[in-house]
Amino acid sequence: MPIQPDLSQPLAEFAFSTRYEDLPQSAIEGAKKSILDTMGVIVAASGMEPAVKGVIDFVKESGGRAESSVLAFGLRVPAIMAAFANGAMAHCLDYDDQTPWGQHSASSLIPPVFAISERKGGVSGREMITAVAIGQDMFNRFRRNVDWQKDWMFSTVIGIYCGAAASARILGLSSQQIANALGITVMQSAGITEVINSTGSDLRALYAGFSSKGAAMAAILAEKGVSGVPTLFEGQYGVMPLYFQNRYDRDKILDGLGREFSGGLTLYKRWPAVGTNHSHIHATIQIVREQKLRPDDIAEIKVFVGDYHRLSCEPLDTRRAPTTLVDAKFSLPFLVAVAATRGDVRLADFSREALASPEVLAVARRVVPVDDPSLDWKLELPAGRVEIVTRDGRSFTRVGTAVPGNPEAPMSWDDLVSKFTDCAASAIKPATPDKVAKAHEMVRSLETLPDATELLGSLN
Repeated sequence: MPIQPDLSQPLAEFAFSTRYEDLPQSAIEGAKKSILDTMGVIVAASGMEPAVKGVIDFVKESGGRAESSVLAFGLRVPAIMAAFANGAMAHCLDYDDQTPWGQHSASSLIPPVFAISERKGGVSGREMITAVAIGQDMFNRFRRNVDWQKDWMFSTVIGIYCGAAASARILGLSSQQIANALGITVMQSAGITEVINSTGSDLRALYAGFSSKGAAMAAILAEKGVSGVPTLFEGQYGVMPLYFQNRYDRDKILDGLGREFSGGLTLYKRWPAVGTNHSHIHATIQIVREQKLRPDDIAEIKVFVGDYHRLSCEPLDTRRAPTTLVDAKFSLPFLVAVAATRGDVRLADFSREALASPEVLAVARRVVPVDDPSLDWKLELPAGRVEIVTRDGRSFTRVGTAVPGNPEAPMSWDDLVSKFTDCAASAIKPATPDKVAKAHEMVRSLETLPDATELLGSLN
């Protein structure tokens, strides 16, 4: 028999009843930082990822009411299509934020919040912050308390519910209507990890567009009176039994709900690549800088890998020479080669030209994965280990701890502003320095804005 009430009911009440005044400063700052960071990676993707063109062409062909903005392109389209386009760009560069336990909430959460806010109009900065903080906390509660076996794509399967709850909150729906929005969302809760693990496809870059669009659509349908599945999470054939074989802790998901908020724990990426490889990147950069190694000095780079690291090493020949920008961002041998060759990993390292760099590809061929079961991913991913062997027989080993952007070395506001500025410069239509400065200043003081959607036109 299903547990009553279904998880959707208390979560809907949480989304309905939470006030800005209930949020600790850490949650407010976490929401604002994610809004700025997500805006930046969206506009950067507009100029960096070739697959974006197909998305924008599709959105243009779809027509409809000019409700919401497609960032960087100066388009106004129906809200669900704006959520789709911005969501697709939000994860394109694998530069979006993540939880301390991995997986991404913002790319399925913030694009529908942006789109629905513009559709509604007059949404205050405080209300936008509150909606985002609600979605972040919901996502984290699931991420920490569901035993994910890495078969389904957690970021979309669960992220879409957080985006739908936040979007429904923006629309001012009742608790029951928000529960309906969650129940409607179940029809679009999807994604298999083969999308992430396979090579040669653009879909890994664009996947958050589908969850963003579904979240916005569910909220709009609930507003129009459509009812949803009332037992969507814990019914006999609900999300928890079917996606996760009932491996979850209901009490912990609900513990402190509405009193304790975790969005302030959100991590922001220093490098535009899959977060699970950042420790190996960091260890490589440290060795190369400390030992003043040049690419020609390196005979071999051993990367010690657990179960999830190994996915970005297979098939090895393909990972050493990725053919798409998104594959490069998920390729441990390529990323380590970039770090060893350039001493950093930047947006510019993921252009078509950069992927063909003879120097980087030569080093990538010398990267050798070494299995280490102690690095398998349970809840928190262990830090990766790198050993660089030089041609003259020296060997240097480093564990990638205190990674920039991780809890031991978090990104400050100044770091995020610098990242945002760099992202804006990579847009298809780069904004002027004055507009970039205005945008990040608006986010820093978002709680003072009577209409938060002014922010979305600030870079045009």
